[in-house]
Amino acid sequence: MRFSLVDRITSLEADKSITAVKNLTMAEEYLADHFPGFPVMPGVLMLETMVQASAWLMRYTENFEYSTILLKQARALRFNNFVTPGKTLIVTSTVHKKSDREWTFKAAGTVDGNSAVSAKLTIERFNLSENNEKMAKSDDLRIKAMKDMFDQIWTPPRSIKPPST
Repeated sequence: MRFSLVDRITSLEADKSITAVKNLTMAEEYLADHFPGFPVMPGVLMLETMVQASAWLMRYTENFEYSTILLKQARALRFNNFVTPGKTLIVTSTVHKKSDREWTFKAAGTVDGNSAVSAKLTIERFNLSENNEKMAKSDDLRIKAMKDMFDQIWTPPRSIKPPST
């Protein structure tokens, strides 16, 4: 994962929904170019934040069974407001539909209670070893890295237990 755009998960219900937070700071290098004199989070990174939040819900629900989770399609994508430094993008994503390899989500991001972005996302998940068994070790390393990262961004309330395998 090149950009980790989820700073914290604030709510998580397996197989149903997730709420995550992205705090935008002036320290984000891309803001120097996007745009000089008017720094805003690029729309593609707003979309990616919704994808990453949805992917965390998938991983959690399926007990980190898959190493690779990719955006397959974004429909009804709407950008409604800017995300500027010092602001927090709060992303919610809800499972809409599931099939063998794909999940569809309704996702939205708000800033100060106002809509910033929304989309219907289709996300595919798989293991690299499905096409090449020599990639099994890579799958294991990627899954471990994602589990480690997840432990940093999600602290479940004491009464919530992860889904059983």
